[in-house]
Amino acid sequence: MPALGFIESSGASPFGVGLLAAIEVDFDLSFILQMVVFAALVVLLKGLLFDRVLKVFEERERRTDGAKAEARAMQERSGELLRRYEAELDRVHQVAAVEREQVRAETAKLEAAILAEAREAVQRIVDHGRERLEAEVRSMQDELSRQSGPLASQIASKVLGRELS
Repeated sequence: MPALGFIESSGASPFGVGLLAAIEVDFDLSFILQMVVFAALVVLLKGLLFDRVLKVFEERERRTDGAKAEARAMQERSGELLRRYEAELDRVHQVAAVEREQVRAETAKLEAAILAEAREAVQRIVDHGRERLEAEVRSMQDELSRQSGPLASQIASKVLGRELS
């Protein structure tokens, strides 16, 4: 085949190259053989490599989408579990508050009963102490009453300096 050449008609090239610029393309049997080999390689590689690589890419994409969907589902499920946990925690706090209030009320009743019993015990001790003091005072008064006559005679005799009869 004849060579094709392109010659620039103007004297100045936009690239600053000289007046003559030529590209030669030679069409012969080696070109046709290269095209046939290229087409055969494309057909052969399509079945052996390209389709398999595309299947791997599709499978990866499918698994990625599946994993994303599964992650979304797990996230939604964990959100629901968290909401249930928080609701249960609130319920437990409420039950604990009620029980705490019941224990506080029972403790207050027990404290009041213990204080009342302690007051009664103290009152009994005080009453017993008063009774003993009153008995001792009466006993001393009786003893003083018995001894006051002879003691008055002794005092009078000492003051007067003589015995009284």
